[in-house]
Amino acid sequence: MSRNAKPSVSPPSVKASSHLSFQAFAALFCCAAALAACQKEQTASVRKLPVMVRTETVALADYAPRTSLTGVIAARTLNNLSFRVGGRVAERLVDVGQHVDQGTVLARIDPQEQESDLRSAQADLDAAQAQLTQAAAAFQRQKTLLSQGFTTRRDYDAADQALKVSQGSVDAAQSALANAKENLSFTELKAGAAGVITARQVEAGQVVQAAQTVFTVAEDGDRDAVFNVHETLVARTPSAPAVTITLLSDPQVTATGQVREISPAVDPASGSIRVKVAIPDTPAGLPLGAAVIGTISAKPTQAILLPWQALTSSAGKPAVWVVDPSTKAVATTPVGVLAFDSGVVVIDKGLEAGQNVVTAGGQLLSPGQTVEIAGAGQ
Repeated sequence: MSRNAKPSVSPPSVKASSHLSFQAFAALFCCAAALAACQKEQTASVRKLPVMVRTETVALADYAPRTSLTGVIAARTLNNLSFRVGGRVAERLVDVGQHVDQGTVLARIDPQEQESDLRSAQADLDAAQAQLTQAAAAFQRQKTLLSQGFTTRRDYDAADQALKVSQGSVDAAQSALANAKENLSFTELKAGAAGVITARQVEAGQVVQAAQTVFTVAEDGDRDAVFNVHETLVARTPSAPAVTITLLSDPQVTATGQVREISPAVDPASGSIRVKVAIPDTPAGLPLGAAVIGTISAKPTQAILLPWQALTSSAGKPAVWVVDPSTKAVATTPVGVLAFDSGVVVIDKGLEAGQNVVTAGGQLLSPGQTVEIAGAGQ
C-alpha cells in the first residue's frame, strides 16, 4: 500500500437526517394539538360559567303620564294706546319696562293746532251769543207791540224765528267749543289702567296719525302662562286639566292654573296651537316674560315600571331578559312600551307580576344562558 494513501471517509447519510426531521415535526404537531385541545377545554369551561346580573321582580304600579312644556308668563290684558288726534310728538315721558299708574301722562303732541281750534270755537260762540241777545231783544219788542196792536203778526213770527235760529247757533257753537276743548285734552296720552309698558312705537319729533298705536301696556292683575302645544297633544289632553306652573329659574316658585283659551287655528309658522293657562292670584315671583314649565298629569293607569337598562331588542322589537327561577336560564320576552319617563320605561304588555327581569348585565347575555343573581329581587 502506498505511504501517501488517505483513509476514505464516508459522507453522512441523507436518509437518516430526513428521518430525524420528520420525527421532530411530528412531535411538534402533537404538542400543538394538545395545546389547542387544552385551550378549547379552558374556553368551554369559561363559557359555562354563569354571568353575574341584577334582577327586579315585576310588580304593577299606578302610573300617571305627565306632559311638561316650556312657556312664558304673559299679561292677560294688553292695551294698545294711541292719540285720538294727529300731530307731532312733542315729548315722550315713559319707556319700555316702566310701570305706570292709571292716569299717568305717557306722551304729548304739539297742541298748537288744537289751541287754535279752541280759540276759533270760542269766538264763534261769542258771536252766536251776541246774535242771540239781539234776536231776543227784537222778539220781546215785537211781542210787546203785537199786544198793543202796533205790529203785524208777520213781523212777530219773523222775530220768533230769528230768535230760534240764534239759539240753535249758540248751541252749535257751544258743542264745537266742547269738542275743541276735548281735542286739546287728547294731545296728552294717558294710561287707562295701571300696568307695565311692553312696547313703544314712536319717538319725540315723529308725526303720528289719530288711532296709530303709540304704546302697549300690560295691565296689572292675574297673568297667563302661554304655551305652544302640538295639535296631537291637545287632542289627547282631558278637558279642563289642572296645570302646575313652575318657574324655570327657581323651581321653588310654583302655581296652579287652568286652561283658559285654546287657539282654534294652527300656527302655520310653528305648526302648533297656542294655549293660554290662567293663573289666579299670580305669585310675585312670576313676572312678565318669565320662562316657566307647565305640567299636566293624566289619569293614573296600571303599568310596570322598570329601569331603562332592562330594555333590549328582539327581532327589532322591544324586549327584556326574563330569568327562569328554577334553572336560572334567561330568555327574551317581547314587551309593549307605554311610555318612556325619566330613568324608567313603562311596560303595559308582555310581563306578569312576579317574574324576574334582568336590570343590569343584560348586554352580556344570550338565550338559554345561566345567570347568577347579584342582588335580591325588588
